[in-house]
Amino acid sequence: MTNQDVTRQRSPISQALEASIRIGLAALLVIGCLWILRPFIPLVMWGIIIAIASYPTFLKLQRALKGRGTLAATIWTLLLLAVMIVPMVLIGKSLVEALQPLLMRVREGTQVLPPPPQNIESWPIIGSPLYHFWIAAFTDLSRTLEQFAPQIKSAIPSILSASAGLGSTIVQFLLAIVVAGVLLANAPAASAVTRLLMIRLFGEQEGPEYQNLIGATVRSVTFGIMGVALIQTAFAALGFMVVGLPGASIWSVLFLFAAILQIGMIVLLPAVIYVFAIATKTKAIIFLVWCAFVGVMDNVLKPILLGRSSAAPVIVVFLGVIGGFVAMGIVGLFVGAIVLAVGYKLFLAWIEGGAEHVSG
Repeated sequence: MTNQDVTRQRSPISQALEASIRIGLAALLVIGCLWILRPFIPLVMWGIIIAIASYPTFLKLQRALKGRGTLAATIWTLLLLAVMIVPMVLIGKSLVEALQPLLMRVREGTQVLPPPPQNIESWPIIGSPLYHFWIAAFTDLSRTLEQFAPQIKSAIPSILSASAGLGSTIVQFLLAIVVAGVLLANAPAASAVTRLLMIRLFGEQEGPEYQNLIGATVRSVTFGIMGVALIQTAFAALGFMVVGLPGASIWSVLFLFAAILQIGMIVLLPAVIYVFAIATKTKAIIFLVWCAFVGVMDNVLKPILLGRSSAAPVIVVFLGVIGGFVAMGIVGLFVGAIVLAVGYKLFLAWIEGGAEHVSG
């Protein structure tokens, strides 16, 4: 009796049970692998995103080096690390230099804040509370801080947790650049594996199309989010320096992080209030108009850059960016856009296939 005859003699229940066991074992294996690799998944995802986003520039560097991929990947990785590390060192140095005089004044008990301008009290709604708080802090900063001691004490764990999270994110991003360099050094092999995976998932004809869609979406989101944030930060920093805002470099860094998180106006608002308090009315109004221009700049630039080189509509990519960020954080800016763009293409393919079936 052959194996085929034995299989035919099995009952449907035993066959279904055997198939369920195999599927369950395969699922357990996949879950176990993901569980083991869970600490490295965000790092690898960031590395893949950086590699895809920088691949066109890497290709130009590789051609300039006469096709030497490993050397090009090494140089490109060092350049990316320098772009990350050098500004952080300069920011840290300027932050220490800005805080030293303040800490010295607090230690000596001298006045830390300048006196509030008289015109603040005439501001609507926030004028009177802001004036009284400022004059109290100007008169005796220690006593003013003691009044908010419970709130400050309760906020310290959150501040420390946020600081630790920020430090962990920076270290993770630096390691992700190294992962991206390894991927770029093996770009042909990585591209071939990705193409085979897409063909396996979506078929011979549509697999390469979805591979190109994912790459184009990652690059469009990178330029649409990071590019717009950098452009806004450049204009905001120019305004901070021209108006003479103290600690303009620190304000610029805060605005850059806020712009990436789509909340840049939160940083601009206190800057505008401070300039209205210390500068002339004409200068403050000009700065307000400039900040309004910086704040709405992304409404024009983002649709242009988000839609560039992406096969999905701008609204689909934009909704994926916002929804992904809400659901997954910064990584979700990219993952959400990719998932929604691929889902959109699958939905279109399903509709077109249904329409062809009806017409046939």
